Amino acid sequence: MKSVRVHQYGAPEVLRYEEIPVPEPGAGEARVKIEAAGLNYIDIYQRTGLYPLKAPFTLGMEGAGVVDAVGANVTEVRKGDRVAYAMHLGSYAEYAVVPAWRLAPLPQAIDSRAGAAAMLQGMTAHYLTRNTYPLKKGESALIHAAAGGVGLLLIQIAKRLGATVFGTVSTEEKAKLAKEAGADEVILYTKADFAAEVKRLTSGAGLHVVYDSVGKDTFEKSLDCLRPRGYLVLFGNSSGPVPPFELGKLAQKGSLFVTRPTLLHYAASREELLQRSGDLFNWIAKGELKLRIDKTFALKEAAEAHQQLEARKTTGKVLLQP
Repeated sequence: MKSVRVHQYGAPEVLRYEEIPVPEPGAGEARVKIEAAGLNYIDIYQRTGLYPLKAPFTLGMEGAGVVDAVGANVTEVRKGDRVAYAMHLGSYAEYAVVPAWRLAPLPQAIDSRAGAAAMLQGMTAHYLTRNTYPLKKGESALIHAAAGGVGLLLIQIAKRLGATVFGTVSTEEKAKLAKEAGADEVILYTKADFAAEVKRLTSGAGLHVVYDSVGKDTFEKSLDCLRPRGYLVLFGNSSGPVPPFELGKLAQKGSLFVTRPTLLHYAASREELLQRSGDLFNWIAKGELKLRIDKTFALKEAAEAHQQLEARKTTGKVLLQP
């Protein structure tokens, strides 16, 4: 089968489109014929070695397709089931072997492209707003990278919960997308200091929570956007990891909270996985949550897809298809 592999860390050029054996499922596993794979920033972290893995490895933490074989003791899925999954390595390929408990059934109304687009970023938006900092009606939130895949979903879910939503973006085109998703205020960080704008727009009060996937470039100013006892939810580091930080500053800035969550710990059981994915698929099927699939690349074009994601030339979701 064809796959995209990393043999050494580096720029997108290190991605190799190559032939490897079709994997066989072991006990508790199922093999999925991949119809669409989701591109996520974690793929870049793994490719560059920021999140080190033993090479060589096949990239991709999210996919959707059809179960074509199951191993021993599998009760969760059967051959022929349409499924989607996240947080398991190996979806940049024609086939992937996945622990069966991680496979979420795809409803009739959800195709494989939507399934692959929704799982990782959608469940991330779900846990951030429902569990890490449970947003309530009347509260206020800032979402960085508001026109990205997670950002557009975060806006919509935050509005469902009755929050006032601020977003940061880099261009007028992205601002339009964030507004269309429901953001109340959109700040072009290329033209204005986002922390100063938040203070101005809130009359100095600050926000209840900041959802920050950017990291190094936004961390300190994100803290400055918060009201006393506010929460900074740092769930990514697209600009690089946050440098060492003096925790005493949290007291000085208003007894603030900082947390660094990951989906792995918020979809740690099949029950939790099915609850999150079920909510997402239900909302999508009803038209209450809209996915934006921005670009679809052939699997062999994975390096180009990585280049565009890193250069911030994408909005919404990027997919790869074998």
